Amino acid sequence: MSLIRVQNASIAFGPTTVLDKVNLTIERGARMALVGRNGEGKSTLLKIIAGELLPDSGEIVGTSGLKTAYLPQAVPTDFEGTAYEVVASALSKVGRVIAEYHKESQRLALGETKTESGKSLVDHLAHLQDQIDSNDGWSLVQKVEQTLSKIQIDPEVDVSSLSGGMKRRVVLARALVSEPDILLLDEPTNHLDIGAVAWLENYLANLNCALVFVTHDRKFLDSVANHICEIDRGLLTEWPSGFAEYRINKQIALDVEAQQNALFDKKLAQEEVWIRQGIKARRTRNEGRVRALKKLREQHSSRRSVVGQARMSVNQAENSGKIIFETESMSFSHGDREIISDFSTVVMRDDRIGIIGPNGCGKSTLVKLLVGELTPTTGTVKSGTQLEVAYYDQLRATLDPKLSAADNVSGGRDTVDVNGSPRHIMSYMQDFLFDPSRARAPITALSGGETGRLMLAKLFLKPSNLIVLDEPSNDLDIETLELLEALLGEYKGTVVLISHDRQLLENVVTRSLVYQGDGNFIDVAGGYEDFERERLTSNTLKPVFDQSDLNQTPTKSKKQQSNKSSTQKKTREKKPEPNKLSHADSKELKQLPRKINELELSLASLHQRMNASDFYNDKVQADKTIKDSQGIQTELDLAYARWEALEALSGS
Repeated sequence: MSLIRVQNASIAFGPTTVLDKVNLTIERGARMALVGRNGEGKSTLLKIIAGELLPDSGEIVGTSGLKTAYLPQAVPTDFEGTAYEVVASALSKVGRVIAEYHKESQRLALGETKTESGKSLVDHLAHLQDQIDSNDGWSLVQKVEQTLSKIQIDPEVDVSSLSGGMKRRVVLARALVSEPDILLLDEPTNHLDIGAVAWLENYLANLNCALVFVTHDRKFLDSVANHICEIDRGLLTEWPSGFAEYRINKQIALDVEAQQNALFDKKLAQEEVWIRQGIKARRTRNEGRVRALKKLREQHSSRRSVVGQARMSVNQAENSGKIIFETESMSFSHGDREIISDFSTVVMRDDRIGIIGPNGCGKSTLVKLLVGELTPTTGTVKSGTQLEVAYYDQLRATLDPKLSAADNVSGGRDTVDVNGSPRHIMSYMQDFLFDPSRARAPITALSGGETGRLMLAKLFLKPSNLIVLDEPSNDLDIETLELLEALLGEYKGTVVLISHDRQLLENVVTRSLVYQGDGNFIDVAGGYEDFERERLTSNTLKPVFDQSDLNQTPTKSKKQQSNKSSTQKKTREKKPEPNKLSHADSKELKQLPRKINELELSLASLHQRMNASDFYNDKVQADKTIKDSQGIQTELDLAYARWEALEALSGS
């Protein structure tokens, strides 16, 4: 069933036509991925489908009453309230009831007994429970809570206080729970760790609605998309297949296009020679052939040439010593929290090391200890000789918004040194797909993908024998990512890579330092997939993330929801059986899962703060945050112990 049709839609920004007579039909159940280079118009097309942007020509035809949910790439600014309130409000009327129920439950947990209007808080909560019952809303309560948990958002946090990346997570959660007819997602995996990406991947693969999304995560594309829509040089081409099959067919199409262009150019060259022949030839020429030549010229001038590839190269320094880093029983703590625990390893020259773990586990802290930005609390770390480090993460802070892209790379000079040879800065910038106009643009005018390429251009000018990359894949398109992979594969030096991009890890690293909880990292051979294969046959290795609910589907039938609501209502009304749980214990057992969930979310939020690069700048605030996290951890441990005890008693 057709939900939306895009018909002959065109749009231009200045002299550049971004979309040229695009046609697209979105049907229920489709999982369509928009692919193409950065700047080709993927986000623009999403905005047009979402109704956020009108095309210059063409039309958008949608089914009456269609509900659309949209995650934009830009950071949203129009949401107020807690994360829970913002997400639940996407569920219209019942969502407002759910949000109020959650808010008042929090007040009751804090010991309050009256509503803001002076009514009994317990009576008000009972009234809200009845409304949720009558709307079959308990499954939606669970959905809101689970979604916030899986994308690692504290439900009580004020959305206005969040960073741009965290705000996008809230909007992502809001879009997921809203039960739309069409779900539009622009780079949904940005700022998510491997666990959250895997959960989202599974969630979207089981959706009943139509899905249109943009992502640079190739494994995500392989798992989710069943239809590829490629935007290339303003034109949209549909490939009714998954991503892997599309790539094979796309290369075949490019080869055919190149052959056809070569034959066309040969014929045009022959005709140009003929028309320029002497007087005798011109006397015999015919007007039909002249008209045909004119048409050939027009076709050639209107040809959409394939955009060139980025050409990256690294300034190689002299070889480092054989040993790059050696740690022995290295630990790092702040206050009573041990972030890195008893870590020992040796990194050798030419190693490709991946550091893998959830957000907030201490990956960046580990790298800073290795490169000497932080000092271990106990144990030792020794750096090798003649190390020349190029550190990708550090460059973010060195970009000057007042300068042009080129000046940010060259320091204002006209030439740069590339492996001992001078290059004009504009020529070097073209290697990273910056034409002169974009190279002269201020960095505030650059897209996320352009900023990523700019940072790589600056990084690779620094002579190095050790490259450290902290999340380099954010905002880079697939082609640039693959060029980066190839470059790192040929690099005559050592690579340390922090990434949640599973394909990037798989293609680059030969060893991985994998987080195992409580500040512990273990050293394993290979990348993330290698670790997962080893973990499945091991009794000691722990998963990088909780995989217990990856097989759960995101939606349930009305009958299932009704049964769950009925069961919950009966549970509240059921009298305690003799010799088992008392009424108070039954009530506590029922409330514990929600309490545990909220404690885990609060703890995750604190851990995110503790992993921030500037966390230790304010000692008083840092100590308070650590103390708070310890208190919540203790409360969480007690809640789990109590839950297990009551579960055992109820089953006796």
